Amino acid sequence: MPNDAPPALRRTQRTRLRRFAKRADYTLDTINAILDEALICHMGFVHEGQPFVIPTAFGRVDDRLYLHGSAASRALRTLSAGVDACVTVTLTDGLVLARSAFNHSFNYRCVVVLGTATPVTDPAEKELALEVFTDRLVPGRWADVRWPTRKELKATSVLTMPIEEASAKVRVGPPVDEGADLEHEAWAGVIPLATTVLEPEPDPKLAEGYPVPGYIRNWRMARPGS
Repeated sequence: MPNDAPPALRRTQRTRLRRFAKRADYTLDTINAILDEALICHMGFVHEGQPFVIPTAFGRVDDRLYLHGSAASRALRTLSAGVDACVTVTLTDGLVLARSAFNHSFNYRCVVVLGTATPVTDPAEKELALEVFTDRLVPGRWADVRWPTRKELKATSVLTMPIEEASAKVRVGPPVDEGADLEHEAWAGVIPLATTVLEPEPDPKLAEGYPVPGYIRNWRMARPGS
């Protein structure tokens, strides 16, 4: 590997892509950028023989994911026991419309992280994780809200999971019709998709005329390089 190549994770039998392998990306820059743009992840695990996939908010600090939820959550209690886990995120960038039904697709970016999670017990690290959760969704929010009480911290579980065994998969570009399909008379191309940010809706219990903070008024979805 060239010395100037971006840092990448080691491919394992579990993360090596077999279908459309050319879409695989193991570089940390790509993996982290996708994780940082996603608002929700899905946690997969098996509890008493039953598979579950649970959506939740999450955060990333360097090479670690932080997952959080209620201390009574079955998902977090199961993951705290050190069971094998799979955390995924997916960003959908476009509908790919081909001339043939078979070649329709999506332009997308996704990440799969495999490993085991461990509970965060240090109060300072736990509070840091909650700050990360809050400010990754709306930067500047943590400084504006009431911070968790000791009772609320006790009622909240935070798990950490290393980003050591992971892969990204990315599809970009137009459809891949070939041969006789290129002669079929049907529109082909991409319908780009993007999340639209609408005007903030104030809580009816706010005082009349309460100003919308600039960090909320100017909020935008995180994008690579932003």
